[in-house]
Amino acid sequence: MTKKRILTGDRPTGKLHLGHFVGSLSNRVKLQDEYEVFLIVADLHTLTTKPDKEYTTKLKENVYSQVLDYLAVGIDPQKSTIYIQSQIPEVGELAVIFGMLTTVPRLERVPTLKDVMKDAHLTIPSFGLLGYPVLQAADILMVRANLVPVGKDQLSHIEVTREVARDFNHTYEAVFPEPESLVGEVPTLPGTDGKAKMSKSAGNVINLSDSSEEVEKKVMSMYTDPTRIHPTDPGHVEGNPVFVYLDAFGSDSDHEQITKYKELYRTGQVGDIEVKKYLVKILNNFLDPIRKRRFEYEKNPELVEKILKAGTKKARSEAQKTLEEVKKAMKINYFG
Repeated sequence: MTKKRILTGDRPTGKLHLGHFVGSLSNRVKLQDEYEVFLIVADLHTLTTKPDKEYTTKLKENVYSQVLDYLAVGIDPQKSTIYIQSQIPEVGELAVIFGMLTTVPRLERVPTLKDVMKDAHLTIPSFGLLGYPVLQAADILMVRANLVPVGKDQLSHIEVTREVARDFNHTYEAVFPEPESLVGEVPTLPGTDGKAKMSKSAGNVINLSDSSEEVEKKVMSMYTDPTRIHPTDPGHVEGNPVFVYLDAFGSDSDHEQITKYKELYRTGQVGDIEVKKYLVKILNNFLDPIRKRRFEYEKNPELVEKILKAGTKKARSEAQKTLEEVKKAMKINYFG
C-alpha cells in the first residue's frame, strides 16, 4: 500500500529550539515511519521579511545548521526527503499559477500577516509577503502532501492551501489532495522570559544545539511566578514556564518527582532554585543524545551535503511530475 505524504519544514533563520521540537519536530520524527516525508528547508520564505544582502549571505550557514538540527533530533534521510526550496524552480511556476486563483482580499485576511509585519517592523507588505501562503501552497501541493505538521500559528496558511487545491480541482481537474494539519502535543512553548511563545527574534529560547552550560545558564535565569517573593510563599504551577517545560520534557520516570515538586511549590515548601536545577537535569538528559548525533554529522559535512543533494533531486522530480499534470489539466501543455 502506498504511504500518504507529509510536507513540512522551517525557514533557515538560525538554530532550531525546544519550541520547534514540541511544535512540529517531534511529530516529524514519529511519523516518518508511517508516512513518506518531504522536509523543506524554506530559504525563499526568509526573503518575505529579510531580502537584504546582509541576511541572504547568512543563508548557506543557516541552511547547514538547520539540517544538522533535523538530523540530530532523529530525522532519518533514508525515510525523509530533506531538500532546499530555492533549488526547485518548478515551485515558483506553480506559485504563479496558484496566484491567479487567489484574491488579494483573501490573503489580506490571513491572521498571521499583521503579526509578521509587526515583528518585521513593516508598514506595507511586499508582494512576496502577501503571497507567502500561496508559495507555501505550492510547496505543499507540488509533492501532493496529505498531512502538514505545523505550529498552531500556521493553521490559517494550511487553510489557504486547502482552498487553492479545491479551486484548482474544481476549475480544471482533480489533481490535488486537500491536506490536513497536525499540531504538536504542546503546540506553543512559552519563552524563558515568560512570554507566550518561544521565539528566536525575542531571544527567549533554548536551542537544540545549546551546551549543557548554556542550558543551565538560561534555565537558572528563567521567569517563574512573579507573585512569589520567598521560597516559603505558595506558588503558582499553572502557566509557570519551569513546570510547563518539566511536563513537556520529563520522561515517564520523572513523573513522580515532577508531581511532588508541584505539590511542594503550591504549598511553599520548595524554592525556585531547586526546581530549576531539576529542570536543568531533565533538559540535558533530553538534549544529550541530540548533541551526540549532531556532533557525528558535524564531523562529516560531505555526508550532509550528499543528503541535501539527493533529497533536492528527488523533490524536484516530484515537482516536475506535478507541474506536468497541472499543465495537462489546464490544457497548456502545448508541446506535451
